[in-house]
Amino acid sequence: MDWYAQFLSQRQSKPSAMPETDTKRLRAAGIKSFLLACVMLALQMTIFFISAGYAFGIRPWMFFGASFMHYTISTAAQYKLNPELLVQRLKRKRAGSELWDEILMRVSNLTVLIAVPVVAGLDIGRFQWSSLDIPFAVLGFVFLALSTILINWAMAVNPYFEPAVRIQKDRGHTVISSGPYKIVRHPGYLAGILFTLSIPLIIGSVFTFIPVGIYAVLFIIRTSLEDRTLREELDGYAEYALQVRYKLLPGIW
Repeated sequence: MDWYAQFLSQRQSKPSAMPETDTKRLRAAGIKSFLLACVMLALQMTIFFISAGYAFGIRPWMFFGASFMHYTISTAAQYKLNPELLVQRLKRKRAGSELWDEILMRVSNLTVLIAVPVVAGLDIGRFQWSSLDIPFAVLGFVFLALSTILINWAMAVNPYFEPAVRIQKDRGHTVISSGPYKIVRHPGYLAGILFTLSIPLIIGSVFTFIPVGIYAVLFIIRTSLEDRTLREELDGYAEYALQVRYKLLPGIW
């Protein structure tokens, strides 16, 4: 894997000794990232079980347990492979971020945080409008595993993987073309869509595909707008886009 060899060489070229203040800062960022993910997951669980009316069935617990593992693995992987990115992703104020992206990001976050568990809870808990057999849950776990691998792969090779869309001139922003960026131009968004698609499949709710579909559409819009911004403002991105044809889905778009 040439991307990993390149990544290791970059790490080895840096001084091995890290100042104690930097070590503490990075450790604090790792802990804060993990705790923030746990709070969001706990909020999702609370909304779901209130909507469901009771602790309904084993499949929701399977999803929430798998989500906890996803966040644990992701935080540990990034702390090991790219800890400075954890610090950057926790910053609230980012100079140069796009207003349209701030809006899309917040709406999509609220959709997966609130709308998805509300609909899922009402569907399989209170009203039992629909159900999906166990094979769909297996497919959901495959999607979730692929999402975990893809998001961590992208974040390991891309030091500019911030939540907001902006040209990071303050950090020497350059085009990243290694790892999953050899396959699609926005692997992080693909990972996010795969993760949300796993929710109705694992839990077993057909109606949850409605808010999940809204989330996917928002991410597709965000992908298109971000890609246009990068083409116009980031040096070398237009040439990179000629080499990697697909924005989000290999062979499709």
